[in-house]
Amino acid sequence: MKLLLIIFFLCFLGKTYDLEVQVNGIPNTKGTLFIGLFNSSSSFPEYGKQYKGVVVVHEGKSHTYRFKNLSQDTYALAIYHDENKNGKLDKNLFGAPTEAYGFSNNARERFSAPSFGAAKIILDRDKKCEVRIR
Repeated sequence: MKLLLIIFFLCFLGKTYDLEVQVNGIPNTKGTLFIGLFNSSSSFPEYGKQYKGVVVVHEGKSHTYRFKNLSQDTYALAIYHDENKNGKLDKNLFGAPTEAYGFSNNARERFSAPSFGAAKIILDRDKKCEVRIR
């Protein structure tokens, strides 16, 4: 009986999931996409403090990326199009972004980034998330 319980618990301990991210609305084929995956509200959406992040080259107005083998958790995505490849989200004199960006759940605030709660994705199975950047 103990052996059955041990086997049962081991089956659920190592469970991982994939998160497929479909980025739409990319204005042109210049530059790269920064895709940041966050698992903490204290670091969201600050680049360099993401849980996992990738920089990808894209060839059209949409791009798909898959984060694999993620543990069951709550995550949020922050994505921007680094059109001039300078490694940062460019902003104007008032601090407003001048390059396209977006967040999971297409969360958007008027004068700031959305909260982690507004952009959260509860990963409890393989999921697909669509993010429109603008």
